[in-house]
This record gives sequence, C-alpha cells and structure tokens, in this order.
Amino acid sequence: MPLVTILVLLVLKHLPATQHLPLSRVAGVVAFGYAAFLAMRLMQTEQAVFIDGWSELRPSMVEYATAYGAGALALLLMFAVTFAGWHSGGAQGVMAAFIASLGLGFGAIAIGVTSIFVRVRWNHRELEYRGAFGQVKRIAWSDVKSCRPNWRGITISTHDRQRVTFSQFHSGAAELARHATNRARRNLESATKAFASL
Repeated sequence: MPLVTILVLLVLKHLPATQHLPLSRVAGVVAFGYAAFLAMRLMQTEQAVFIDGWSELRPSMVEYATAYGAGALALLLMFAVTFAGWHSGGAQGVMAAFIASLGLGFGAIAIGVTSIFVRVRWNHRELEYRGAFGQVKRIAWSDVKSCRPNWRGITISTHDRQRVTFSQFHSGAAELARHATNRARRNLESATKAFASL
C-alpha cells in the first residue's frame, strides 16, 4: 500500500492541475514513515503482558507514533494555514493543507479511540474488552465461534453474535488470536461430538 501511495503521488506531481503542490515531499514523508513503521514493528515484543492472572494486550510503538505524529502534524498544518501566511501561496495550496490537516486529525482520533485507549485482557475463563468510552464486553471462551482478521484488525465472534475487535498491531495480538482460534476449534469439535451422540 505505501508503494502504491508513493506512485500515485509521483504521477499526480506530473499532472498540470496538481504539479505545483509539494507532492514529491509528501511521497518522501510516506516513504520515511513506512521505514519507521517497519523498524518499530521489528523492535516490538509479540508477548502479552501478564498482570494478576490476566494476559493483557498493549498498544504498540507504531500506534503511539502514528497517532501522536498525525495529531502533531495536523496541528502544525492548521497553524501554518491559519497564522503563517499560507494564504499568500494560493487558494489551492491552502485548501490542500486544510484538508490534509483535517484528515490527519481525524486519523489520529480514530487510532486513539480504536487502539490506544482500548483495553483487552483474558484469562482461562473469559475475554474482557473495555472500550475508549467505557463500554465493557465479557465473552466466555466456551461461547467463541470464530476468530478472523479484517480491515479493522482481528475480530472474535460468539454464537450469540457478540463481537470483539482488537488491533493486530498490539503487543500480544498474535498470541490472543491463536488462543481464540484454538478455542473456537475446540468448541466446534465439542458441538460436533455432542450432535453426533444424539
């Protein structure tokens, strides 16, 4: 995806309508950001944190850096548009900076709400999810039906249609996904055996 983004930016740089925008610099920022993302992923531990009998997911450095970096860049762009006299550079440039600032700001908020301020932990009996706005879900392992990746992360579903979605970038996410997949398989085997014995 980052390579596609860089290629699109470089193609847009050569179109008459957008050639005056600093798209080559944006492509450089995207390339640098992706390199930093890969470096932080390599340094991240894959184990969950164990506290008082519970295993707990923790947000990764990638999520912190992305959320706070996007928020800081959004503020910087908004400051430049509002106070630093970008209005002298043309309406199209000001509009592009304003839209980029809003996009970065909303992106930072979305990452915070869905990843950083979410708490997911589990023990041998159940999975507990605490959302950014205080909502709490508890799922017994005996009710787990499936564990599947999707565009938002990894989703654990139950037979009564409860769902918990967590970020695949969290430390311990792979461990929790393996555990949930094993539990879903065991639950299916138990249900199949019970049905066959009828």
